[in-house]
Amino acid sequence: MQKRTLGQGLEVSALALGAMGYGKSREIEDRDQMIALLRAAAERGMDLFDTAEVYGPWTNEEMVGEAFRGMRDKVKIATKFGWDIDQKTGEHRGGVNSKPAQIRSSVEGSLRRLGTDYIDLCYQHRVDPEVPMEDVAGVVKDLIAEGKVRWFGLSEAGAGSIRKAHAVQPVAALQSEYSLWTREPEGGILPVLEELGIGLVPFSPLGRGFLTGKIDPAASFAENDMRAKMPRFEAEARAANMRLVELISGIGARHGATPAQVALAWLLARKPWIVPLFGTRRLERFEENCGALDVALTEADMAEIEAAGFRPQGNRYPEAFMKLSGL
Repeated sequence: MQKRTLGQGLEVSALALGAMGYGKSREIEDRDQMIALLRAAAERGMDLFDTAEVYGPWTNEEMVGEAFRGMRDKVKIATKFGWDIDQKTGEHRGGVNSKPAQIRSSVEGSLRRLGTDYIDLCYQHRVDPEVPMEDVAGVVKDLIAEGKVRWFGLSEAGAGSIRKAHAVQPVAALQSEYSLWTREPEGGILPVLEELGIGLVPFSPLGRGFLTGKIDPAASFAENDMRAKMPRFEAEARAANMRLVELISGIGARHGATPAQVALAWLLARKPWIVPLFGTRRLERFEENCGALDVALTEADMAEIEAAGFRPQGNRYPEAFMKLSGL
């Protein structure tokens, strides 16, 4: 698989696989199949895999740790701290918590659950407004010096927070939502990342499945599917947003590519330090997405997308979650 370099010399596969969808609750019904998929991805050359203590909490990290037992040297594992998780019970108490003691406890717990003595890329999951970013970066700097963490990352952080953290401990990557239908990072974030030499790992590069072209206005979502509560996935919004799917489907037809491959190829074409992070539960979808590496969009293709002037209908999260996450 092709390689790309994020910040601070962190070289990884050009695409990354997120494990969040393999169990955000305590139980992972298809755990064995998901472990098999993670291993298959690594065997095919992917080496950047993403999890977090809050997924479950804890069960997701345990699954990822089991998947890569005996092949730790072949993968780079990213995980995250920053939500208010009771470190004794695993209860997610709501809100954020990046107090120094909490960071250390979270990282120690992640190391145990992942069955490793180091974390390749350790992200602050959400900015904690009660803790100075310099203090957060200082704790991670110490953890790097201790050999427990190798690279520092931030997730959904603003430009000011990125600069403050980077001044204390150089940041390797920012993980934020970025795709053809979530383009806000282009305003104040991408220029800062380029200036400071920080890579971007965009999550939901396929618009939570919408950009695959397989979700139409008549689709319904299970009660436990987070999209059921997202304004952008309401029926009226979906109908309006199909215009984007039609656009990339037309471009894909010229390249013999699927809409998903075009959406990923667009991100790959934006900057050489962007590594899209997608999730899937099926090997055939994994292989389809990796096919994006063979799709070379032309300048005319990129210009056609810009000329369309698409703006999505509906917010990406419910208002209450936006406030909780500081977004």
